[in-house]
Amino acid sequence: MAYVDGFVVPVPKARLEDYKEMARFAAGIWKEYGARQSVECVADDVTVGELTSFPRSVQLKDDEVVVFSWIVYDSREQRDAVNAKVMADPRFKQWENNMPFDGKRMFWGGFVPFIGL
Repeated sequence: MAYVDGFVVPVPKARLEDYKEMARFAAGIWKEYGARQSVECVADDVTVGELTSFPRSVQLKDDEVVVFSWIVYDSREQRDAVNAKVMADPRFKQWENNMPFDGKRMFWGGFVPFIGL
């Protein structure tokens, strides 16, 4: 059965193109190590909810936009193996001190799909 990692990221609007460049680069590496699919989406129709919402979830600032993304794997075991390789890959060093988003407000998690994959 497939496995999905989901991410919600606050990205400064001024750094959105940098984020897209990094995401395209990273997607290639994830796929190289075995991920099935990587999808990145920029918020287009997202409102601030009264209690919860995508903007509230990352404490979105006026000059930021929410990015919602996911990566699909064959299984959780494969995800764990792929992520270990990705995290050890030296090609990511170029963004280590210049991330185009606030990683402290990003959140993510692993999910078992039950419809659609």
